[in-house]
Amino acid sequence: MLNLGVYNTLKILRDREPGLFLGDDDGNEVLLPNKYVPEEFEIGDEIKVFVYLDSSERIVSTTLEPYGTLNTFAYLKCTSVSDIGAFLDWGLEKDLFVPFKEQAFKMKAGGWYLVYIYLDEETNRLVGSSKTKKYLDNSLVLLSSYDEVDLIASHPSPQGWNMIVNQKHLGLVYEDEIFQKMTVGDQMKGFVKKVRPDGKIDLTLQRHGYRSIEPNAEQILKELRASGGFIDINDKSAPEDIKEVFQLSKKSFKKAIGSLYKARKITIEKDGIRIVE
Repeated sequence: MLNLGVYNTLKILRDREPGLFLGDDDGNEVLLPNKYVPEEFEIGDEIKVFVYLDSSERIVSTTLEPYGTLNTFAYLKCTSVSDIGAFLDWGLEKDLFVPFKEQAFKMKAGGWYLVYIYLDEETNRLVGSSKTKKYLDNSLVLLSSYDEVDLIASHPSPQGWNMIVNQKHLGLVYEDEIFQKMTVGDQMKGFVKKVRPDGKIDLTLQRHGYRSIEPNAEQILKELRASGGFIDINDKSAPEDIKEVFQLSKKSFKKAIGSLYKARKITIEKDGIRIVE
């Protein structure tokens, strides 16, 4: 069957005036309008397309890539608001509809919002919801300490930043673990520090212990090269200065430059660190 809101790999069945007709193994067909038809193709070729409903509520396909797909979170810009809800640009000709009842707070044209994309079973339409928490579940977290995870910044809290973890769970990066500017919708890699008995996930943006030394060391070398081989920061510098330049805690910085020094890749001087070429 054709699956709305996701990519489908379909076979080119025939070429007609409005475009190509594509089909699956179950006999379902969908139009790929002329504007999306590739320059070269053969009947019988397979093509990857995104399937959704157009403005006339007809199933249609496109080679455009939306900013989010079914059952995922995306950070989108509101293009307009009507008397029934808001419309967000998600990279397709038809904007994503967010009904008022699915808005955590009233959306405004020009604003950016983190939304969950789902299929409304009553209307069979793809819609969005900024009430993201109800689409996250921590009742069964199959993650362990040190696991690398995909993160989306959800919203700040007094403790730090709440994160969407692997498009499934809610986790927290504590304030003292953050060494970079953070805004809603930012996507990044992170690591599990701990999964608590109640399912809460503690996260970090740095690898744990010795695991963090190699990537942090590479980051320091990169900054050194970009600065001509010398930076006036060393293990005696203030934590705020280290954080501003390297986005690392002082503890992580000292571990990383220690490994670089032992490997004879840098020298540690009284007024900074210097790369050894």
